[in-house]
Amino acid sequence: MVVTFVSNYINHHQLPFCRAMQDVAGDVEFWFVQTMPMEEKRVNMGWGVDESTLPFLVLYYNEEQRAKELIENSDVVLFGWTEGLIADLEKKRLSSGKLSFRVSERIYREGQWKAISPRGLINKYREHFVHRDKPVYLLCTGAYVASDFDLIKSYPGKKLKWGYFPDAEAGADSNEPVSVSADDGRTIHICWAGRLIELKHPEYAVKVAAHLKNLGRDFVMDIVGDGPLKQELQSMVRDNGLEGCVSFAGAVPPSRVLEYMREADIFLFTSNYLEGWGAVVNEAMQSGCAVVASLEAGAVPFLIDDGVNGLVYRDGSYAEFERKVSCLFEHREMIRALAGEARTTVRSLWNASNAASQLVRFAREYLEGKEPVPADKGPMSRAEVIKPPGFKRTFQEKNRLE
Repeated sequence: MVVTFVSNYINHHQLPFCRAMQDVAGDVEFWFVQTMPMEEKRVNMGWGVDESTLPFLVLYYNEEQRAKELIENSDVVLFGWTEGLIADLEKKRLSSGKLSFRVSERIYREGQWKAISPRGLINKYREHFVHRDKPVYLLCTGAYVASDFDLIKSYPGKKLKWGYFPDAEAGADSNEPVSVSADDGRTIHICWAGRLIELKHPEYAVKVAAHLKNLGRDFVMDIVGDGPLKQELQSMVRDNGLEGCVSFAGAVPPSRVLEYMREADIFLFTSNYLEGWGAVVNEAMQSGCAVVASLEAGAVPFLIDDGVNGLVYRDGSYAEFERKVSCLFEHREMIRALAGEARTTVRSLWNASNAASQLVRFAREYLEGKEPVPADKGPMSRAEVIKPPGFKRTFQEKNRLE
């Protein structure tokens, strides 16, 4: 079986899945076709990988003929974000009757009311609706993706859960969640990581730090990342006298972000509905953190069962977020319990190895002439239609992607 993943470029979020595809059992030959070089700003943000070390990588702009042959002739093709650079070739493959998948985040992140645009509907018809009767499946990278595509009547009965997957062994040097109990008296370590931009609401982390300090809680907080809100956040820290407990790590490589997560007891994920997935959630869960997360972000409904393997808050409510964080300090034993379940969720289900195995199993069933069966849960299971935040919610924020 030849499987080809086509996307604009490979990055460190996709790399674990690609490596897992190389290791999956059976006669699987895997290739990744990259359609464009990664932009310098993303390389500088730490998204880049050493392309020379990837034997499965084919650069479309250097080996066009080979790339075209893989897209046309592979048994299975996954199309990611190709920026319209190979539109004709993509259309040819999707119309061919050969097994194909589209990997997509939300198409109406700024509000489903934007679906009424006539020009947008025409484009979506050409990209998605026209292939509804072909063996083309949608891999939904986010819990609200299925709802967006259901709105335009695309991929009926063929929407499956997907995501960004950490390496199942990435946290192997930290095999047990930190031991936090009600009476150990140890300082609680909190981490927030991401770009310091409005849609990610890093100010929630500083506000909750001020609240915890006023309550006399013993904690330290690392804010990892850089961005336009950094000076404002630093001013908030000074104004609230938080210099002794809140630190700014700045922009660091992905490997160093994981180190901060492994040192943390609690991870805060505060992005709003404009966050398509949020790979830091997977990574923090695998690292043994108790995660407090916004339910609006795409990864959270897939990954977190509130009160079981993490805590969630709704509708961007800071008040509910504050209550959930405070609860962990009031019931410190919950930190260890949630962290242990979080790690189990990622290591047993939402990881690159399981995603690769389930994809190959599904594809093999189709190629053998069977009706492919979705997984029971996790990657490649059926993606339910979950309604995203509504029209009113989009007017409560600066409703634009950054």
